Amino acid sequence: MVVFDSVKKEKVPFVPLHDKEVRIYVCGPTVYDDAHLGHARSAIAFDLLRRTLKALGYHVVFARNFTDIDDKIIKKSIETGQPIETITKTYTEHYLRDMGALGVLDADISPKATSSLEAIVGMVAKLLENGCAYQSEDGTVWFDTSKDAEYCSLSHRCGEEEDAQARIEHEEGKRHPRDFALWKACKENDVCYDSPFGRGRPGWHIECSAMIDRYLAYKDEEYAIDIHGGGADLFFPHHENEAAQTRCATHQKLAKYWMHNGFVTIAGEKMSKSLGNSFFVKDALKVYDGEILRFYLISTHYRANFNFNEEDLLASKKRLDKLYRLKKRIYGIKSGKAGKPFQKELLDALSDDLNISKALAVVDDMIAGANEHLDANPKDKGFKQSVAADIEWLNELLGIGGKDPYTYFRLGMSEEEIQRIDALIEARNAAKRSKDFEKADAIRSKLTGMGIQLMDTPQGTVWEKAE
Repeated sequence: MVVFDSVKKEKVPFVPLHDKEVRIYVCGPTVYDDAHLGHARSAIAFDLLRRTLKALGYHVVFARNFTDIDDKIIKKSIETGQPIETITKTYTEHYLRDMGALGVLDADISPKATSSLEAIVGMVAKLLENGCAYQSEDGTVWFDTSKDAEYCSLSHRCGEEEDAQARIEHEEGKRHPRDFALWKACKENDVCYDSPFGRGRPGWHIECSAMIDRYLAYKDEEYAIDIHGGGADLFFPHHENEAAQTRCATHQKLAKYWMHNGFVTIAGEKMSKSLGNSFFVKDALKVYDGEILRFYLISTHYRANFNFNEEDLLASKKRLDKLYRLKKRIYGIKSGKAGKPFQKELLDALSDDLNISKALAVVDDMIAGANEHLDANPKDKGFKQSVAADIEWLNELLGIGGKDPYTYFRLGMSEEEIQRIDALIEARNAAKRSKDFEKADAIRSKLTGMGIQLMDTPQGTVWEKAE
């Protein structure tokens, strides 16, 4: 497998630190609001990476954190009068619910800042002890970037963004513009915890370094973990600062490979709360099924910027429809063995830095070839079993194709409409059981007039709305 390393800015062969084991850490959300499409894009991108590595035979340990101590959370608590614990619990649950609807696998490790305070305080103490951090008069502990000779070796963006970095962290008490807070001294209306260097709370950057060291890191390697991922907007300063902290506290490089997904835009604007164009996943899920959204978001290469628009989403759905039409043709068939050429071609494509365009072309070819074979050989049970296995395997790898096809084609219908149709079908079945075939035919005609197609199968009567 080859991956694009954001530091080297090129594709490089992927060689894990330990044979057949991969440790991945992805920056998760700050839980003060619902997840938007930017969160979904990142989660789905690294979910695909995780699934691909597992399919290649690696044992993957996947960690994604939740930032539950942050200025935005405190601000929301003050504005709403809700306890911070209520806010963070609510939005953590919402995030997991929304990502689950998008087929994102649960992380193996999901550390929270509040449950990692011991590790965070320990790392800050190490940095103070070895002279890579200092404490200002108000009690805030700052990372001293001048003590890290390799600072900016990750992004090489310090010169152009030094002013931005200085604005991110309040300058009072800092020795250098690039320095950043490791531990913020307690202030009025703040959330505070005890520490050897005074009451306060963690800075944003320190939590990820401490969590990786506590929950995931190899202690005897040059690099702590194999892959660190996140959105492109985190590369500087967040990931730059994480790498610096880890170098100075543990004398390890944080990650062997750095991978970043592109931005999500709507109408050409970068997704941002400040622009007022943030598109919540929960709202999208009211209109479109999670698998349809997943397929749309996964169909653009993870490093490319993604411009969300409903016209493209509907075109993407039509492509997914073809897979479910094929699944209808093999309805009720138990899977056999997946086709090895199909598996190999698909994995070869994804092994090239998750080349999703090539992978989906392989899927399109499989669908077209299967339909052509079934047109000529409609009773080939062995072939149908192979196709069923291919689709099952595709669901494991891409997270698509796992629904009942008849359920899929009625997505978007109201619950009332579905219940009405189910009631008519049950009435038809009852008429057939009592040998009242005239009534059964009349009900079928009524359903046909409603645009409902029926199929009587050994598993019972199935239906869908005519396309």
